[in-house]
Amino acid sequence: MTYCQTCDTYGSWSLSGAKPIASAKVSVICKDYKKRVNFYKAFEANSYGYFYAELNGFKMGHSYLDHPLHSCRVKLVSSPQENCNIFSNINYGLNGAPLRFDDKVIDRSDYKAVIYTVSPLAFRPTYCPPK
Repeated sequence: MTYCQTCDTYGSWSLSGAKPIASAKVSVICKDYKKRVNFYKAFEANSYGYFYAELNGFKMGHSYLDHPLHSCRVKLVSSPQENCNIFSNINYGLNGAPLRFDDKVIDRSDYKAVIYTVSPLAFRPTYCPPK
């Protein structure tokens, strides 16, 4: 999910009262065991602020060190809202949010996907009046 944090919670990691941002962009960046970028792709959130990032083209080299849980991070890229487009580091959206495996797998006869999740990310308002 991508959100716009409220001015009331500015300066914290709280998303209380936050509103989803439709069409916000995030990126998935994966690095190999030598810290070299071996996968990068930007994704756009849907009209509810949810994003689904299919890692087509991602290749794991070293079976442990290049595992998506260890090598990939999700970062904020841009917000379409002019009044809420400042990056925040809530859940490490600025530095790179780690992936989590929540035991979700899609397993059909013609398709198999392992689903990873990331905590909600947020932009903050461009201006908050002094309290």
